[in-house]
Amino acid sequence: MSSEDAVVAALVSRMSLERKIAQLIQPQINSFTPEDMERYRFGSYLNGGNGGPYGDEYAPASEWLRYADEMYDASVRPLPDGEPAIPTMWGTDAVHGHTNVVGATIFPHNIALGATGNADLVRQIGAATAAEIEVTGIDWNFSPTVAVAQDDRWGRTYESYSEDPEIVAELGAALVQGLQGRPGDEDFLGTGRVIATAKHFFGDGGTDNGVDQGEVTGDIDALLALHGHPYPAVIDAGVESIMASFNSINGRKMHGNRDLLTDVLRGEMGFDGLVVGDWNGHGQVAGCEVTNCPQSLMAGLDIFMVPDDWQGLMETLVAQVNDGTIPMARVDEAVTRVLRVKYRAGLLAENAPRPSARGVAGRFDLLGSAEHRAIAREAVAQSQVILKNDGVLPLAAGANVLVAGSAADNIGQSAGGWTLTWQGGTDLDRALFPNAESIWEGLHSAVTANGGVANLSPDGSFTTRPDVAVVVFGEEPYAEFAGDQRDLAFRDEEGLELLRSFEEQGIPTVAVFLSGRPLWVNRELNVANAFVASWLPGGEGGGIADVLTGTRDASGRLSFSWPASCEGEPLNGPDGALFAVGYGRSLSDTSPLAMLSEDCGPLEAGPANDWFTAGRLADGVTASSMDAPLPNLIGRVATLVARGIDRNAQEDSRELAFTSGGNLRLEGESDANAYVIEYSLEARPTAAVTLTSGGSTFDITQGLSIAEGKGWRQMVLTTSCLPDLGNDLELDTVNPLTIRIATISRVDVAEGAECLF
Repeated sequence: MSSEDAVVAALVSRMSLERKIAQLIQPQINSFTPEDMERYRFGSYLNGGNGGPYGDEYAPASEWLRYADEMYDASVRPLPDGEPAIPTMWGTDAVHGHTNVVGATIFPHNIALGATGNADLVRQIGAATAAEIEVTGIDWNFSPTVAVAQDDRWGRTYESYSEDPEIVAELGAALVQGLQGRPGDEDFLGTGRVIATAKHFFGDGGTDNGVDQGEVTGDIDALLALHGHPYPAVIDAGVESIMASFNSINGRKMHGNRDLLTDVLRGEMGFDGLVVGDWNGHGQVAGCEVTNCPQSLMAGLDIFMVPDDWQGLMETLVAQVNDGTIPMARVDEAVTRVLRVKYRAGLLAENAPRPSARGVAGRFDLLGSAEHRAIAREAVAQSQVILKNDGVLPLAAGANVLVAGSAADNIGQSAGGWTLTWQGGTDLDRALFPNAESIWEGLHSAVTANGGVANLSPDGSFTTRPDVAVVVFGEEPYAEFAGDQRDLAFRDEEGLELLRSFEEQGIPTVAVFLSGRPLWVNRELNVANAFVASWLPGGEGGGIADVLTGTRDASGRLSFSWPASCEGEPLNGPDGALFAVGYGRSLSDTSPLAMLSEDCGPLEAGPANDWFTAGRLADGVTASSMDAPLPNLIGRVATLVARGIDRNAQEDSRELAFTSGGNLRLEGESDANAYVIEYSLEARPTAAVTLTSGGSTFDITQGLSIAEGKGWRQMVLTTSCLPDLGNDLELDTVNPLTIRIATISRVDVAEGAECLF
């Protein structure tokens, strides 16, 4: 028996059942306290995408470290009767840098790294990310995503390196080595290294219709050959943790699939680390609930990620071991796997230090350091893919350059999802990015250094005619659920209108397109003189400027095929691709691009009637409170706090907490004659609540009072109570009110239909 096995076996033999089960439970920091940690001794915990220490998702790095110490100290306080106190470990989603923390380096997302094709660079990014994670006392990163995305309608496509499994395997293994170090090396899981997680086993990006948490169907060997291909590579690279997928494989949820989690992952692929679940993913297994799922443990799951309902699950698991539903041998096996990873990470060493005394912990100067930002800038530069250039690039020395588009000076938009908040946002304040440079800032510096003049004009207006206009536009930030699309049409026409305006004035243009996936942008490609796929570059706009000004050549090449059509089944691959994997121009390639078809059936369809569903507002629907925008119905403004909550899936609904005088306004387009809102509220209003639409107002106080405490209900609003009902809907409260919203839809109802609550 190795020393590792001997140490772990000795600890397991001395642990009570309750402490063993606690090793298999992973709550989120929003839902438990250090006092709970001391009582229950959880084996690990996480911060969700919208969670931070002491309830502050924008807390300074020092507070993250202080919280890590508090939780660690609570986990190792002496237990009675000589039972061993096992140190806990903290997991986080640092998917493109340690971007939950203000001031951390913001690297490009994986789709951009795939365009670099540079494994050594990805390895450097992993090492820099690991160091910044350790600065804040965190042990474990839920990264890399090694999905082989096959349908770009999937909202997590940007977390995939490529549609090519070979590229994903190479770059995924490189990031694992950067995060953990190489097995056998002296610094493996040592100073400046953290535990890595390959996710999500398996089939991400392969679901029918690109739906997140959906169904993956097909011959199992063929599915493994494609979607399972990266896992042997990351296992060989030493990855210590693998996260189970939300997906179903041929009708069976992965969190309950023993054939794959145990027989394939461990038996055939030889994985000996721990398998962690995803956010309440065990609750989706047939016959399971979030607080009751022995099937997942028996299938091979070692840690339940149960953010909020941890106490109920713990009690159930203990009872199921006691009544024989779960064999003690399976519990010991799972606990052994968890402790083995902790041993390898140095957490079980004699006199192991608390988080603030480890490695580079507390070296806050490493967050967004010049060295790390230089790596990020290099990654941005290497990821730029030129799709078209008639000679306007590189920008001429001494040129007068106008930089247009609302995204040009918005780091939140260029960083995308998983940046400070789960979904990210264009409304994130510039002060939250102290160690970053916007695309405008990077261009201004580069153009000025090249003897030219640069001016920022989001709306494209100018007083002095520019020589060239750089138009920065693209997708607004999103993460899973919210990012799923029904087709690949890019609908936001801000960039298109700017490009057309400049064309009419005879001003050459460079389109800088920000996106988490290839999209149908034929209209923009036709009108722009140059078109650059910039992906989600993160916080180093200077990397884009390096390419546009010719400081360096363009070396980025597509790792995803670019669609020629916005219709049909937009699956990846060469068939129907406008540009294939591997395409990309150098700056010297000025060969013409033929005019592209601008026919797109989905763009001619009527407005969406599902105004809010699956955690996202439909295209063209806006939300605001007291004139302050609320992208995707989430954020904090003067009289309203809107946060994501789980109904059927992670943050697929919203809790709206209004203060006195609270207000929410929705606007969109629809020909339907009614609104249907799925809602619930626990406490009735204490003063008037009104709805206004099209100039008519209706008091809904009584209706809400009836709905108090009765779970999810439907509110139907028709012309019977709102005679002037139109394409705007405003809610106003006199006193504080908290209401939960799952969906908001426009529907047609019979003339004279009553309003319902």
